[in-house]
Amino acid sequence: MVTPRCVRKCSPCFRRRAPLPGSLRMLRAARCGVRLLLPARGGPAPAPAPAPATPACLPTQRCLQWRLLQQAPQPAATPPAVGRWLLVCSGAVAGAVVLGGVTRLTESGLSMVDWHLVKEMKPPRTQQEWEAEFQKYQQFPEFKILNHDMTLTEFKFIWYMEYSHRMWGRVVGLAYILPAAYFWRKGWLSRPMKGCVLALCGLVCFQGLLGWYMVKSGLEEKPDSYDIPRVSQYRLAAHLGSALVLYSASLWTGLSLLLPQHKLPETHQLLRLRQFAHGTTALIFLTALSGAFVAGLDAGLVYNSFPKMGERWIPDDLLAFSPVLRNIFENPTTVQFDHRILGIASVTAVTALYLFSRKIPLPRRTRMAATSLLAVACMQVGLGISTLLLYVPTPLAATHQSGSLALLSVALWLMSELRRVPK
Repeated sequence: MVTPRCVRKCSPCFRRRAPLPGSLRMLRAARCGVRLLLPARGGPAPAPAPAPATPACLPTQRCLQWRLLQQAPQPAATPPAVGRWLLVCSGAVAGAVVLGGVTRLTESGLSMVDWHLVKEMKPPRTQQEWEAEFQKYQQFPEFKILNHDMTLTEFKFIWYMEYSHRMWGRVVGLAYILPAAYFWRKGWLSRPMKGCVLALCGLVCFQGLLGWYMVKSGLEEKPDSYDIPRVSQYRLAAHLGSALVLYSASLWTGLSLLLPQHKLPETHQLLRLRQFAHGTTALIFLTALSGAFVAGLDAGLVYNSFPKMGERWIPDDLLAFSPVLRNIFENPTTVQFDHRILGIASVTAVTALYLFSRKIPLPRRTRMAATSLLAVACMQVGLGISTLLLYVPTPLAATHQSGSLALLSVALWLMSELRRVPK
């Protein structure tokens, strides 16, 4: 490092002046210190007086600034272990979403009629315990209306499906909270990262409470309804939506900490591409969220044809409910129609985004993200159409639900590659 000129002048080897009397030297040092500390006042400045010579033993203002900059603590970078931890957490959330989708497809979500944070972690072991659990299930509408001829063996299957989903949710909570406390105590989290980690841990706890609030809606007696007992599609969408927010935030933060940023030139085309990528990701998120209404109303079992719905492009019962706004969230035909439109819009936006990205010079990793997004979007459309035409088989429908997470993940990856480099 090159030593500034002011520092060289302040070093002992440059002190060549004759020593001044002690009182005079102290007076001049005090005057120089006052001039350095007092701010300039407003108004017309008086005529400048000849400044006294700076003593050789006292550094100038430029030298003081340089020394302060050298001594100022630099902000510590977040260790890569924090980014890897967030990626692992996002994978755990993805597993919970996939397992929750399978639980919904197998109609297992209402098999556990109680919710206890610790007590229900121990499953029934003896025949008497299983019969007692089955008797509790028989008191609720799903058994009375839908599964009145269910055997104990069949009940054990759906019970274990819901039990696996709840236990996985507890594992996700521990995967967030315990490492967060460890990193916090080690001092590896900056102030912004502490706020982010607190928000993620709070969202995990809220997710568990929201899951029980959703299940509770399917256990309520509805004397005026002759429909199959199911959870509220609104609460199901809220439960899935919060899980997607948790997954997206964890994945985005982890990628931001681990992937090196590209120093791309801030051109007008790059700005438009970045905005286009943000809008496409939001559209993909909305399409995945609309799938919760399809699953909640079993809307995939109506109009199992494509591209037309039956014999028409627009079915007759699209607006059968009154008021009209109810059709968007409660009419199975409208819900499926909206999901189709959003899916087609998503794959169209992804294709346009890919074609636009080919016109801009981008790094190899960014081009790979754009190409992967197009490939996953085409695969997801194929899975959705196949699921519809084959009357929603459970393995194919679960794969289609997992594909929505994969598509959202690649979109977030592309956004991370295009993010702006801070100055």
